[in-house]
Amino acid sequence: MTTGTTDTPGTTGTHIHAEDYSALADGTAVRRWTLERDGTRVRVLTYGGILQSAEVPDRDGVRGPVALGLPDLAAYEEFSGPYFGALVGRYANRIAGAGFVLDGTDVRVTPNEGPNQVHGGPRGFDKRVWDAREVPDGVCLSLVAEDGEEGFPGRLAVSVTYGLEPGGALRIDYRATTDAPTVVNLTNHTYWNMAGADGTSALGHELRIAAGAITPVDGDSLPTGELAPVGGTRFDFREPKAVGAGYDHNYVLDGSPADGVAAELYAPASGRVLTVRTTEPGMQLYTADHFEGRPFGPCAGIALETQHFPDSPNRPEFPSTVLRPGEEFTSTTVYGFSVR
Repeated sequence: MTTGTTDTPGTTGTHIHAEDYSALADGTAVRRWTLERDGTRVRVLTYGGILQSAEVPDRDGVRGPVALGLPDLAAYEEFSGPYFGALVGRYANRIAGAGFVLDGTDVRVTPNEGPNQVHGGPRGFDKRVWDAREVPDGVCLSLVAEDGEEGFPGRLAVSVTYGLEPGGALRIDYRATTDAPTVVNLTNHTYWNMAGADGTSALGHELRIAAGAITPVDGDSLPTGELAPVGGTRFDFREPKAVGAGYDHNYVLDGSPADGVAAELYAPASGRVLTVRTTEPGMQLYTADHFEGRPFGPCAGIALETQHFPDSPNRPEFPSTVLRPGEEFTSTTVYGFSVR
């Protein structure tokens, strides 16, 4: 990993700045990368692959923060539970009973939400320090999860690239390979508030999701296995409507929405619009109702986590998350920014 400070214009349009940022409580050094292009500025930490901040202009051209971030590393270590802006893996979302059967073998992973596992276990990718290198228009983060980490089989090599496209859209590309059969589900856990990430509520944002169904959950937030149509329910965001509280659900995205947009989030107060395009089959809508007592109040941000479905290793009817040697996991999500 490089040290010191670097400041380059990027190869094709993105200004890239890398700096020594701080150190974790155990002394591990952490770097911060700043990417800037066409009015968008984002900052990424090597700790957890965290998107610490994203700033974009409002309808008056004033640039301001739209992603919830914390002021320093100590805060990220203290408030790790909400996964502010982090890269989540090896398996995003929940695995029921912290176990599954893979090729006839019973796999037991580390529980960290009662008897279940969520977001990769107690020390998932959000708590790792990633290696980082500059790439055209961005930064590529990488790590290796050894066989048996948090109970998962296979030595998994992962890379995630944050880059800015022309116009200032944030593109996240995920790659992973393994030396033994395993399961993989990766996402970014940013909370968005397009009115300004200042701790005020994001409820009232207008949301559209190109999804005709959700995967309903039981009392432990585990999917029942059904695909429930959203029509006539509060889960129907096929036409834009104001977001209320009480959402922590996976949406079954339409394969080819007419405009290519899986989701759109609009803040009338600022005019800012976030669009989400993704290769993933699902998206978790999470309104963060339980931020009380955290650095932010309830519903201060809305998470739109593109990913495969929760508990897919135990649900053969869901799209498979199995990765085998010789295969490569790939996924792309693009967050676009505009005003209205």
